[in-house]
Amino acid sequence: MVDWNAARRIAGMLSGEAPDRRLDADLPALAVRSERLVGAYTGLKATRQLPAAEGLGRHEWIDANLVSMRAMLEPATARLGSGLGPLSPILRTGAGLVIATEVGVLMGFMAQRVLGQYDLVLLDPDVPSRLLFVEPNLVAGISALGVDGGDFVAWVAIHEVTHALQFDGVPWLRPHLAGLLEELIAGMDVALDPSRLLRLPKPDDLKAVVASVRDGGIRSFVLGSGQSGTLDSVQATMAVIEGYAEHVMDVVGKDELATLPALRAAMDRRRASQSAPARLLGRLLGIELKLRQYEVGKRFCDAVVAEEGIGALNRVWSGPGSLPSLAELDRPGQWLKRTRPPTVGR
Repeated sequence: MVDWNAARRIAGMLSGEAPDRRLDADLPALAVRSERLVGAYTGLKATRQLPAAEGLGRHEWIDANLVSMRAMLEPATARLGSGLGPLSPILRTGAGLVIATEVGVLMGFMAQRVLGQYDLVLLDPDVPSRLLFVEPNLVAGISALGVDGGDFVAWVAIHEVTHALQFDGVPWLRPHLAGLLEELIAGMDVALDPSRLLRLPKPDDLKAVVASVRDGGIRSFVLGSGQSGTLDSVQATMAVIEGYAEHVMDVVGKDELATLPALRAAMDRRRASQSAPARLLGRLLGIELKLRQYEVGKRFCDAVVAEEGIGALNRVWSGPGSLPSLAELDRPGQWLKRTRPPTVGR
């Protein structure tokens, strides 16, 4: 039902594209080095060869992520229009264009800012994963932030390779997160005003969609009743995934990157490498308005490692039951106590 070609055109129009997007960096070599460094610190090991790093432009990033968005949103949009009577085909066509506009604006907005991404289609495990770096955004980021280019790109590579090792080295993580998303999507409603669907769009409509995306959500999608528990689990899981990568990139970078303090200060000001499919869905639903996943997750991971080391933090990968709850993210000591192996009596 969604006009995905329209979504692609809108995203491409809004994203723009820098004419000189090439990085002066050997991305595949950086990824291989990052895998070795991250594995040495965390103990995470890939079960197969990780995908080779790819440098690409904004439009190519949009194409890659529309695959994920389509897999996530089509089950929800397929339900739209049932029970609308003879107007159903007309309303479905109009709704498809409205949703395409909103998704296109979201993609175009994010395509301007995403730096790197371990791209996997969570709801279709048959689609190969990819390790992506958006070159024009990295080039622009280096210039805008005034940071060392080599260190900056290497730092982003550490972050994305950490994600690759999380999903490839923790066998249950991908199906667990996919299951949560499927549950969330099953209860998602597409709420559209029929009056919007029976007239031609006006310039103010697009402005309103852009404003909605910048505020953190899209108007057409709402969660059904009884979804709060699943939403909490999605948020907590996303926070751990991101916080762990943030922790690792700082610890590994400390010994590898001379300009790390400047990089961290600049990134905290920018905070924009949101890209994975789960985070795109989060953006759609406005999840990040409820949980600043980078900050909360990193604070949790830093505190756990400071208290008991990386081995203790790696208990998050023991199984879904070892993931912290939203409450435990703010109380790492409570999580440590709950997940600490029992001591063997004398």
